[in-house]
Amino acid sequence: MKHIAVFGSGTGSNAENIIQYFNGNFNVEIGPLVSNTPKSRFKVIAENNSIEYLEFDNETFANQPDKIVSELLKRKVDFIVLAGFLRKIHPDLIHAFSKRIINVHPSLLPKYGGRGMYGMKVHEAVLGNKETESGITVHFVNDHFDEGEIIEQKRVNVQSCSTADEIRAKVQELEQMYFPQIIENIIR
Repeated sequence: MKHIAVFGSGTGSNAENIIQYFNGNFNVEIGPLVSNTPKSRFKVIAENNSIEYLEFDNETFANQPDKIVSELLKRKVDFIVLAGFLRKIHPDLIHAFSKRIINVHPSLLPKYGGRGMYGMKVHEAVLGNKETESGITVHFVNDHFDEGEIIEQKRVNVQSCSTADEIRAKVQELEQMYFPQIIENIIR
């Protein structure tokens, strides 16, 4: 049995999709859901799915990663999946879970990655540069924003998109369709 902690800061649509995908899979258990803010939907998602919820403030993520590592190890967490988590992961946490922290980024890295490049900022940059395609990059997390080893990329044509929101919708379709499958392939 592999235990996957899912970290997030926002609406939790990827987290819900991952939970649904692995529901009934006897080789994978999702939990805990971990957030850095009470404003995220992660607590509600956890309650709705009978999954443990942990919340650590930004101070803990920045300066006391040993507390987070300890709580995850107590729960026998094998992998961490970042699903809309908007904090830099502390090097101590990265080293404790080396090659076991997985992120999905809403562009074809190395394009449109790095500090400050998340969500609509990415899609606006893709639109502004008149890219013909965009997509998702699933990668391992290292000490630098969006520079970890790429696991897999999925592409989508965005030539017909006239707004960043249209690009976002196409990229989110890829996330919903492929991110859980890629996670499953990694943890096998």
